[in-house]
Amino acid sequence: MQQEWPFAAVLIANRGEIALRIVRTVQRLGLRAVVVHHAVDAGSPAVRRADLGVEIHGATPVAAYLDGAQIVAAALAAGAGAVHPGYGFLSENAGFARACRDAGLVFIGPTPEVIERMGDKVTARAFVERGGFPVAPSAIEDDDPGSFTERAAAVGFPLLIKPAAGGGGKGMRIVRDPALLAGEIERARSEGQRYFGDGRLYAEVFVENPRHIEVQVLGDAHGHVVHLHERECSVQRRFQKIVEETPSPMLTPALRREICSVAAGIARSAGYTNAGTVEFIFGGGKFYFLEMNTRLQVEHPVTEEVLGVDLVEQQVRVAAGKPLAFTQEELQPRGHAIEFRIYAEDASGGYLPTTGSILALHEPQGPGIRVDSGVRAGQDVTAAFDPMLAKLIVHAPTRDAAIALAQRALHDYVLLGCKTNIGFLQRLLAHPAFGAGAIHTGFLDAHPEVAAEPAIGPATLHKLLAVAALASRPLRDAADAVPALHAAIGAWRN
Repeated sequence: MQQEWPFAAVLIANRGEIALRIVRTVQRLGLRAVVVHHAVDAGSPAVRRADLGVEIHGATPVAAYLDGAQIVAAALAAGAGAVHPGYGFLSENAGFARACRDAGLVFIGPTPEVIERMGDKVTARAFVERGGFPVAPSAIEDDDPGSFTERAAAVGFPLLIKPAAGGGGKGMRIVRDPALLAGEIERARSEGQRYFGDGRLYAEVFVENPRHIEVQVLGDAHGHVVHLHERECSVQRRFQKIVEETPSPMLTPALRREICSVAAGIARSAGYTNAGTVEFIFGGGKFYFLEMNTRLQVEHPVTEEVLGVDLVEQQVRVAAGKPLAFTQEELQPRGHAIEFRIYAEDASGGYLPTTGSILALHEPQGPGIRVDSGVRAGQDVTAAFDPMLAKLIVHAPTRDAAIALAQRALHDYVLLGCKTNIGFLQRLLAHPAFGAGAIHTGFLDAHPEVAAEPAIGPATLHKLLAVAALASRPLRDAADAVPALHAAIGAWRN
């Protein structure tokens, strides 16, 4: 099977659940999977499953995964002919994609030129607007840095300040009071520089409580571009997604056709190849281009479930120069899929990350249930990386059936050793507004009761404390210890 590919091995420049997920597909295709890893990830499931693990180094664990030169050198030394960046880290770094190409490696993603055009939010917005596609009113700092504050204020309030090179909600600020604008711009610039090494900004009108709709697209080097339908990602905290589903519970057939057509049109205009996602905000009966992610998305499994398509396999095929394996007409979704991000965080404490050693791990199983995980029992969860540990994906004939299946799966999901958001997700599913599909990006702010943990009654609390005490090693040792007087009797029996 290796003879079908222009490369025999793929290096995965990532970690956690996405690295393991890519490893599985790469090996299924008959290719060798090489995984780079920092020392803290040496025992991770992805490294254990890979054909070869290559340790990389950095001042911090994150710095190691951002060291493009070191990763390129690792790929060459390991005999890998291609590099898959996953998501995050270097996945949308045009310089890294170009370095791979210059080294003779196949970058499994769009070309560096397309990443520069569409991965940079300012450049992408200008390109999309020139193409006649819908873009929200905005002000771009690059147009005239000296007048940016004044031009941003002229867009109107509330206003959203965003880093040009940003992603994952980092550096974004909502400004409602004009008097706070200058300070929020400086804070957004500082965060953009810290997270992305790029402090450039832009501002756009902030649509109150919009829906967040995105469309998966895929293009090949032969001029074919298709969309793989939409995903709704409106349940968020701090501009970061928590739950994603397809199809959207609010789109009419006409709106679905329109937004998917616009997304495919944008990708086609950009000469896009490989997998990408065009994101929109929808509110007041209108949708606007938000950004394009020039990579695989965290939430790609819901699309895979309803279409029966392995998106990583399609990425590898396209990168190898093969045409798309299907036409637009053949992409007919079936049923409803929902993904839940399993985070090491305390939802009731402001969604703050948590740490600890995973003492016990039991992942739910059964028809319609999929878990993409990157952790194992005994592994340490640290503050070095994003707190996402795994993703639970359910697929059923209808949205109601998918919700019911998810409730059972979350009930069966056991991860002990650090606090997770599993209980929070159960409360979210039980909320009538979620069940009705009445969700928007401000949903969790509007319903703080979802994050709040239910109070534990005194009787239950006493029982839990007793169980904890009886399970502790010092207390058990003391209870089981034989008094010295009795021990002196030895093996005597009456």
